[in-house]
Amino acid sequence: MSGGAHVPAEPFLALLLAAVGVNLLLVLWVALSTLRLNRRTGETSGQPLPSQADRAGILLGPDGMLTVTYDRVVRVVGWAVILSVTIIVVVSGLWPATQASILALMALAGLFFLTVHDILPASVLGDARPVVEGSVGVTTATLLIVLTGGPASPFFFVFVLIAAGAALVLSPRMTVVVTAGALGGYLVGVLADPTLLPLTVAEQVVVVVNIAALVLLTYLALIIAREQRRSRDAAIKLSTIDSLTGLYNRAYLFAATDREIQRSTRSRRGFCLLMLDLDGLKPINDGYGHFEGDRVLRGVGDVIRGRVRRIDTAARYGGDEFVVLLPETDPTGAYILAEKIRRGAADLVIDADGRFIRTTLSIGVVAFPSDGQTADDLMIAADQAMFTSKHRGKNRIVGYGARGAAARAGATGSGRTVSPGSATRRERRPEAVGTMGSDARSV
Repeated sequence: MSGGAHVPAEPFLALLLAAVGVNLLLVLWVALSTLRLNRRTGETSGQPLPSQADRAGILLGPDGMLTVTYDRVVRVVGWAVILSVTIIVVVSGLWPATQASILALMALAGLFFLTVHDILPASVLGDARPVVEGSVGVTTATLLIVLTGGPASPFFFVFVLIAAGAALVLSPRMTVVVTAGALGGYLVGVLADPTLLPLTVAEQVVVVVNIAALVLLTYLALIIAREQRRSRDAAIKLSTIDSLTGLYNRAYLFAATDREIQRSTRSRRGFCLLMLDLDGLKPINDGYGHFEGDRVLRGVGDVIRGRVRRIDTAARYGGDEFVVLLPETDPTGAYILAEKIRRGAADLVIDADGRFIRTTLSIGVVAFPSDGQTADDLMIAADQAMFTSKHRGKNRIVGYGARGAAARAGATGSGRTVSPGSATRRERRPEAVGTMGSDARSV
């Protein structure tokens, strides 16, 4: 266990400082790259494009893993390793020639964890955090092996913690990269000191067993992590997604609207909300059966999903009602999108054993903050605007309040629409709205 005393500490201290310098440059490069990317994204879209789970209120980190969990795992494991190695080295006194270098290594590792997890904002490193932390962890473990006797070092478990921990919290692809780095680092640590070469047969067996244990434990952790992710994804889907249409559900919609209100209040940028009601679903259910009615609902859901942006939130509000939340969108943009959805629904044809089902949408448009200050107020206003659209003949877009009175889009069955902001409006009842089969009965 005293192999580390065969060589002077100065060369290893220089190697330590060089490795730390390289990792600091890596951290700086990743941080600057992330900041430039965030700035460029903000300039082009006005806000970052969030993932589905993030828009569901679940703060995600690298590869879909919960940020809180990731921080906790890395923090606990990192500080446990630093403290345990420091205590073992100081109390045992087994490596007097390299003890100063080991303590310096642990101090720098502690400084790194303190900086990344407590000083720097989480957004600085972003998704590159596992790359940086994996690089620093493998480098630290490799230098620790070198400084404590190479093949005789008792600190091989650090590599196991790095690889198995990566398997539990990172994606399989990232885990393979981290594990390969850990294996390479271990071999470098074992073979770095020429005074300890060639390895004896016993040392070779220890190295092989350690490598096999590292691979097997990482594989086991990957299997466990895969099942955990599968269960988590299923739970998220059940709690946020409407099973029939594949759009978000009502509970998620209100949560997203509340977050958008908070964001808009801070940024002083408004947003709009569309409420869409499917015209004539009950006659379709009565005439064709609920199975065909569900097909119509799914078709309309596909139309909505295919026309909204990635940052928009499309949800099924009730039985035949849908709501679309449009962040950082003015009323003109909301009318344009609503018209695209209205036309898409009007063009939708469902083939029910040779009989063709057609339907349309009545759409209400509201804007924050002019039409409501809370999620409930906005929903009520949107519902009233949509109800007005129904009374004006269906298959059209109507605004709410003072803004809506001066800016309504009156879509007809023939597709004629008055642009938002126009003081005049021509209205006609839609033609053949929801025809049922060849008899063209109006629904």
